[in-house]
Amino acid sequence: MSNPVYGKKFASSRKAETRSTLFWVLITGIILFLAWTPFQTALFNGQMLEFEKPIFWAAIFACLLLFLWIAQYYKSIQLKDQRDWLAVGVLLLPLTYILSLISAASHYLAMNMVIINCIYAIMFIIGLYVLRDKLGNRIIQTTIMTVAYLIVGFGLLHWFGQGKIAGAIAKWFSNTVFNGIYRHAVMTDSNGLRLTSVFQYANTYAAFLMAFLFAAIFFITTSRKWYGQAFHSFMLVPIIVSLLLTLSRGGLVMLPIVFILLLLFLKPTKQLLWILYCAIAVVASLLISKSVTDLGLQLNKNFSGSEALKGWGILLGVSLVVGILGWIIQRFIAPKLELALEKWSAKKGSALWIPLGSLMVGGLLIFLFIRTGLKNILPQNISVRLENINFNQHSVLERFTFYRDAVKLLADYPIIGAGGGAWSALYEQYQNNPYTSRQAHNFFLQYLVEVGIVGFLIFMSFILFIFYKYILRYIKDNEENRNSHFLYLIIVLSIFMHSILDFNMSYVFLGILVFLGLGGMAAAMDSKPVKRWNLKNSTASGVYTAFVSLCAIIVLITSIRYVQAAEAAMDARITAQVSSSYEEIKAPLDKDLSIRPSHPDSVLLMSSLYHNVYMQNQDEAFYQLSLQLLNKALKYEPNNKSILKRLIAGYELKQQPEEAYEVLIKNAHKYKWDIEWYEQLINKGYDLGMNALGTGDTAAKNKYFKQATTAFTEVQSGIQYLTTLPDGQLQGRAFKNTPDMILQAGKMYFFMNQPEQASKALKLGILDDLSQTTHQDIVLWYLASLQKQGLSDDALMEKLTQVDPNAKQNVQQLAGLQF
Repeated sequence: MSNPVYGKKFASSRKAETRSTLFWVLITGIILFLAWTPFQTALFNGQMLEFEKPIFWAAIFACLLLFLWIAQYYKSIQLKDQRDWLAVGVLLLPLTYILSLISAASHYLAMNMVIINCIYAIMFIIGLYVLRDKLGNRIIQTTIMTVAYLIVGFGLLHWFGQGKIAGAIAKWFSNTVFNGIYRHAVMTDSNGLRLTSVFQYANTYAAFLMAFLFAAIFFITTSRKWYGQAFHSFMLVPIIVSLLLTLSRGGLVMLPIVFILLLLFLKPTKQLLWILYCAIAVVASLLISKSVTDLGLQLNKNFSGSEALKGWGILLGVSLVVGILGWIIQRFIAPKLELALEKWSAKKGSALWIPLGSLMVGGLLIFLFIRTGLKNILPQNISVRLENINFNQHSVLERFTFYRDAVKLLADYPIIGAGGGAWSALYEQYQNNPYTSRQAHNFFLQYLVEVGIVGFLIFMSFILFIFYKYILRYIKDNEENRNSHFLYLIIVLSIFMHSILDFNMSYVFLGILVFLGLGGMAAAMDSKPVKRWNLKNSTASGVYTAFVSLCAIIVLITSIRYVQAAEAAMDARITAQVSSSYEEIKAPLDKDLSIRPSHPDSVLLMSSLYHNVYMQNQDEAFYQLSLQLLNKALKYEPNNKSILKRLIAGYELKQQPEEAYEVLIKNAHKYKWDIEWYEQLINKGYDLGMNALGTGDTAAKNKYFKQATTAFTEVQSGIQYLTTLPDGQLQGRAFKNTPDMILQAGKMYFFMNQPEQASKALKLGILDDLSQTTHQDIVLWYLASLQKQGLSDDALMEKLTQVDPNAKQNVQQLAGLQF
């Protein structure tokens, strides 16, 4: 006969074992997810095809982790306290992106951003519960720090010319390894080589390094084991040297600000220790920065094993010394300092004095490094960057321009925004000058543009509530509890602060870190009951679990489908490079477009395929297929310039200039700083006007000429405006008159009986060198315009006669034309 008590105990034991197993599977999954994600370089911008698959795979992994979380924690979901309700509140963030689909400037980019925000929401929810568990919290923190240090080492391998070694490691995690090298781990711009590690963008890497510099210092002061104190101290020099090698002015500007903010959370003893460790590491890093920089510059040109070994020897040797010093200070000096400052620490407001003093000392040091000979101890590329830190520097002026343009964009989409990726899709329409930037270089403004005031208020309320509740709990807690989740504050605060100046949050890996960090901060909050919304445990658990599960299933299926679409698009691109077979190229494109009908890359490739077949056999059906495909895509992507250009090319291919011109005119306001768009519009307006003139259609002639000359006037206004930009601000793309544009505009004014306007326009294109036919024609029509006004230019006429003996006769003939 069975024992019912024993049976219950056995069943309970089996359940506990199952839950324990689920917990460890979940933790292992998070570890693998955090280790895999950074090497995907998942940057969300306007050029997405290469980065789509990693983002959607991240969504798939996140959904699987969520299912494990549900299996482990569904009984813990009671919606009794504020922390639990944050798990509900975070769902509003992807919901605001779904709402913004209504007015999305690009459905394609907006849907991608919905998926990305679902990833963030999932990581927040998982973090909110997993990081309440002491063991789970400790494991995740160790994983985060390990991944961060690996990223630092990965970057330095590239700096010392050992990209092949780093690539051999990264190829197991990433699809961005080409010819054995991880792409752009060291980038080149006008400032020279800049270290980027896995991010392929130096400023974002600087934000990452800033966060983990402070994290390393935090762990030095809280680690109880000597090897923990020594190792985190050891890593300070590689982090600071890497930060210097990014040449990021924004990183150097924001670092002291974040440092001061973090000091405010610490007792005076810890504040002094943080300053001491930072000072030691900075001095040590500056002492070797010149040699490490020079060796890296040399090794990236011509690799030498002995020189690379020398670089590593210098870096690791100094790091070892700092590591030993860190252990000595923490072992022998920190306890004595704690005793000495015990009474002072107990005084109210004592934690403010050192940060204020640090602010003044930091300002003095910045002044010395920028304005005095002290900068000479730095490598030249770093000292030049420091010298250029001012409000009249071009990158600062450009950022202010981005911000003003973002406000203009918001004014047209104020309530629910213009959807994910709105800045990338619309910035050309609102830009102040012809810069190229698919990012607004300010996360908060970019978020505001994407989801509007409603979504932004929800987001900021969510973030500020977590900060507020975390700080309240931090003030009340003992030191052990304070330290348990402080890493998450460091990460979130550092990345958010730097994101005021840059687009760090467009990197999905950093977004995951931030939302996992927010989950960690929320896990440390007071579990204050919410009586008004206190539901029955079973009801709350069931409803919430069912809803989240359903959403996760939808996201999972959508992400799997999008992975298939991205793979098909890539297959088509690769096939098109090695094959001219219509069927071979079309098959993967059909698969992609059946899933995502407006996928821009595939739309463009498919339309090109149709055009090629049409040109070969003149089969009208293929032209119509291309036209239908492009017009269908433009319903979802009305601001995609490449698709619009392909539509124009299609009309021209079919010899339908009126339709091509209509597309140019209708969309000209979107690309007001694209000189090629204006040139095409003006030239095509001239051609159509001349055809109308030839048929005697005066109304049509006047319409085309008036539209085209108005565009020419807008170009002149734009050119004049660009001369008013501040001295330090770069113009961006070229925006100037072209000879063809000037000639056609002058002729149109001439044929509209506006000889004075014609001569003014044509005069803009007169050059000393008349060897080119176009330049001769400009002078010819200019002289004819003058003659119509009863004026002349004998010197110019003589110059034209030297290259064209019939010039006088031609000028008289043109001047005698009547309209």
